[in-house]
Amino acid sequence: MQSSSMEDTNKRRGSRTKAVLPVRIKGKDSGGKAFEELVHTLDVTPSGIRLGSVRRELSVKDEVTIFFRQRKMQFRVVWTKKMKGTSEFQVGLQALTQEKEAWGLIAEPAKEPAQAFSASLVSALA
Repeated sequence: MQSSSMEDTNKRRGSRTKAVLPVRIKGKDSGGKAFEELVHTLDVTPSGIRLGSVRRELSVKDEVTIFFRQRKMQFRVVWTKKMKGTSEFQVGLQALTQEKEAWGLIAEPAKEPAQAFSASLVSALA
């Protein structure tokens, strides 16, 4: 049985979107050595990302910079997981600043023509 504080820390603020996107990560590894390497996202949320193919061990609470297209974003390491049989890690990062649509994956759902017509008719009659 899990404690309520454990359950609270495991709850997500938003839903994940599976997305494999190439990004560069820059920071210091767990040994304090500066690095920069090409990795990829596995999934993204408005407040964080999960990275794969990270070849450096990172420390929880360390800050890293992620470069994606023309964007530069700051994140904090919240967890790391060594992948069995490889020298790679998966890393969970939490955004330090909230950037609207940082990944370019959020699209407004298109209204159905009937819904658009109904909405305009209701506002015309009001």
